Amino acid sequence: MVNIEIDGKKIEAEAGSMIIEVADANGVYIPRFCYHKKLSVAANCRMCLVEVANVPKPVPACATPVADGMIVKTKSPLARAAQKAVMEFLLINHPLDCPICDQGGECELQDLALGYGEDVSRYTERKRVVRDKDIGPLIETELTRCIHCTRCVRFGTEIAGMRELGMLGRGEYSEIGTFVEKSVESEVSGNIIDLCPVGALTAKPSRYQARPWELNAHKSVAAHDCLGSNIEIHTRRGRVIRVVPAENESINEVWLSDRDRFSYEAIHSPHRLQAPMIKENGAWTTVDWHTALSKVVGRLNEVLSANGADALGALASPSSTTEELYLLQKLVRALGSHNIDHRLHQTDFSLDSVGLHAPALEFGVDTLERLDATLLVGSNIRVEQPIAALRLRKATRNGQVFALNQEDYPFNFKLAGKRIVSSKDWLAELANIAMALGSDKPWITALAGTPTAEHQSIADALRAGENSAVILGGVAQSHPAFAALMAMAKEIASLSGAQWGVLSHGANAVGAHVAGALPISGNEQAIGKNAKQIIDQCRAFILLGCEPGRDSVFGEQAVTALKNADFVVALSAFANGELRDYADVLLPIGTWAETSGTYYNACGQRQTFQGAIPPVGEARPAWKVLRVLGNFMELEGFDYTSTEEIMAELGERAIPKLSTWPTFESVDCTVDTVKEWSIYDTDMIVRRAKSLQMTTAGEASRGLE
Repeated sequence: MVNIEIDGKKIEAEAGSMIIEVADANGVYIPRFCYHKKLSVAANCRMCLVEVANVPKPVPACATPVADGMIVKTKSPLARAAQKAVMEFLLINHPLDCPICDQGGECELQDLALGYGEDVSRYTERKRVVRDKDIGPLIETELTRCIHCTRCVRFGTEIAGMRELGMLGRGEYSEIGTFVEKSVESEVSGNIIDLCPVGALTAKPSRYQARPWELNAHKSVAAHDCLGSNIEIHTRRGRVIRVVPAENESINEVWLSDRDRFSYEAIHSPHRLQAPMIKENGAWTTVDWHTALSKVVGRLNEVLSANGADALGALASPSSTTEELYLLQKLVRALGSHNIDHRLHQTDFSLDSVGLHAPALEFGVDTLERLDATLLVGSNIRVEQPIAALRLRKATRNGQVFALNQEDYPFNFKLAGKRIVSSKDWLAELANIAMALGSDKPWITALAGTPTAEHQSIADALRAGENSAVILGGVAQSHPAFAALMAMAKEIASLSGAQWGVLSHGANAVGAHVAGALPISGNEQAIGKNAKQIIDQCRAFILLGCEPGRDSVFGEQAVTALKNADFVVALSAFANGELRDYADVLLPIGTWAETSGTYYNACGQRQTFQGAIPPVGEARPAWKVLRVLGNFMELEGFDYTSTEEIMAELGERAIPKLSTWPTFESVDCTVDTVKEWSIYDTDMIVRRAKSLQMTTAGEASRGLE
C-alpha cells in the first residue's frame, strides 16, 4: 500500500493502481472517454490529464500508476487548462447533431463539453465527414461523431474474442470500420452501444423512438439465458423502447447478450395475440375471456370423462416464471394427472425413476472466470450461453479449457485440447478420462477403452487445478444418454476434486424443478408421463408459452400428435405460427416484460422481478390466467392476488439434487448427431424479434417475425 494525496484528500492506495482507479474508488471524479474499468488502458483521448507534483507536464490519470507520496491535483489551473484544450480538439470535427442524436441526453461528450468546453469554437475550417458503414441490423453507425476512443475495438478484441472492428487510417483520416466491409456478427455485439461515449454507435431497432429523459427504467431479469443476467427495461408510454444491462458483478458484470438485448422487439410484434380466440369448424373467432375459459373447462371435462385424467398432459417453456410453472402443475395435478413437463429439449428421462436432479451448477457464475481447468461436454457455449462464454474466455488467460463435442465449434477462446467425436462415443470418451483418473467402477470400465495421452492430459489438468469443473451444455442435455453423461461428469468431478454442473436450456429450468413442473411429485418415484410420453400418449394438451414443433426435440411427432389430439389449449403471447394449426383455444398471455415473477438461475440464485408495462390488449399474465382457470374448474386453492402469495405458498423449497446416483451397466446410444438450436431460435419470443432474425445467425427461424 502507498499513501497519496488527491485534491487535498489523503488516501491509502494499492501499489500499482492507476490514479483514475484510486480516484474513482474515493469519490473523486476525473473526466474520461477512452478509459473503461473492464477494458485495457489505451490513454488515447487524453481527457483525464491531471497535475502531479514535481512532474513538469500533465499526465493521463488512466495510465499513471500511483507512487508513495504522490500529490495529484485534478482541478488545478494546469489540469483544467489541459482538459479544456483536449475538449477543444475533440470538438473540432464533431458535428452539431445533438438535437437528432439518440445519445443526446446521456452522452458523455455532451456532459463534458458543458463542463470543459467553450461556447464559441476558434476552428472555422470545414469539418471532417466520415461515410457511415452498415455493420448489420442491430447497430447504427454515425462515424462522423466518433472521437476514436477505441472502446468498441478493445471490447471486440479483449472481451468478445472477435476482432470485428478496428482503427483504419492515420491522423485525421483515422476511422473505425470492419476490415473487409462486413457486418458485426458477435453474439454480444450490442455492448459496444453501451460502451460508445458518443452517438457514433447506437441501437438500430430503437433509433429515433424516444429521448433518454422520456424513458422509465425498470430493473428486471433476462428471459433467455440460464445465468439470470440483470437488465433494465426502458419504457415510454407503455411501450418497451430498449433493454440494457444492469450491473451485477456476480452474474453478468456490465454485459448483455444480443438475444436478451433485442428480443424485446417481439413484445410489440403485429402478431401478438391480443384477445382470446377459439376455433370453430376450422375458422378462428375472437371471443371474450368468459367464453374462452368456459370452452376450455367444457372440453377438458369431456376428454377427462371419456379417457380419464391420465389423458391430460401439459408442456411448458423452461423460460416460464416459477409462479406460472407452479400453478400449471397444481392445476394439472388437481385434475388428477401428473403428466407435466418443461424438458422439451431432453430425450433421456431415465433418471426420473430414481428421483429429481435439477440441471444446475455447483458454483457461482463468477467462479467460471477463475477456473484453472474446465471440461466442456456437449456445449456450443457461445450460442447457448453467451455471457458464460465471456466468463470462460477470461478463465483461459490463466487456466485451461477442454471440450468434448460432436462439432468443432468456433469458440471465442483458445482450447487447451478438444475431442471432436460422434455423440454416440461421448460416454466412452468420458469413461476413458475417468479411467485415467483411477476409476475402477465396473460400469465405467465396461464403457471405456484404453485412455490415450489426450485423455490423460485432461485428467491431469482437472486434478491439478485448485478450482476445476466439468460442465455439461445444451447439446448434452438433448443427448439420448443424458443421465449417464451426468453420472459420468459427477464421477470425474469426484475423482479429480472438481465441481460439476449443467448449463441448461431456458431461463428457469432450475425454477421449474423447484416448482414441480415435472412428472414426479417431490422426490418420489415417477408417476406421470415425461415430455416424450405426453406427446405420444395424451389426448388433451395444455401448452404454456411454447411451440412444441419448434421447441421440442421431438418436433415432428409433437405436431402430428397435437393435430390428432381431442383438445389443445395454448397459453401464448402470439397468434401466428404453428399453434393455429392444432390449437382449439388460444389464450393471450403477457411476455416477460409484462408480468411479475421469479427466476432461479443455473446456480440456484433466486431473482424476482416486476412487470415493466401492462400486457397488450386483453392479454393477462399467465399466472392470472391459470388462477382464473382453476376457479372456473372449481378447484380449491386458486385464490391468489399476487405472485408474492404464490411464492409464499411454494416456500423455501430446496433445489432437488440426487444424493446417490445410479450406475448405467447398459447404455443404448446409437445417435451420431444430437439436435441443436440456433441462437435466435430458442423460444417463441426470440423467433419473433425482427432485428435478430435479420442477422446471419437468425436465418434458421426467419418468417415468424
